[in-house]
Amino acid sequence: MDFFDFRARHDSGVAPEIEDLAFAVIGAALEVHRELGPGLAEIHYKKAMSQELTLRGIPHALEAEVDVLYKGVAIGKTRIDLLVNEMLIVELKVADSLTQVHRSQAMMYLKLKGLPLALLINFNVAILKDGIKRVINT
Repeated sequence: MDFFDFRARHDSGVAPEIEDLAFAVIGAALEVHRELGPGLAEIHYKKAMSQELTLRGIPHALEAEVDVLYKGVAIGKTRIDLLVNEMLIVELKVADSLTQVHRSQAMMYLKLKGLPLALLINFNVAILKDGIKRVINT
């Protein structure tokens, strides 16, 4: 078993509307991967995902800025690849595999935004379902 703690939708503890949103985003990612396949730079997948979400009427922010806090004080800003409907974080990767560092990054974004669920999507795979991981802020 890897370091991604898989929990099925029904026992994730995440609100149904966020789960529905995650399902819709995964559908959009599948379409992007079907059209583009693996092998491009991350920026191309970000722009394609943004376009696909727009086509599907799913509100989102590309490269959403968020304050980095240290002991309650903002010390800078970072960017989330996609913030979907202010409820779901989506981090896109083009990597050989998803690692603990990717999971930690997603978890930090969840904590900074106070959100329960992030999707890590690695487009550098032959079958996209093998590149999708859920990160839950418990």
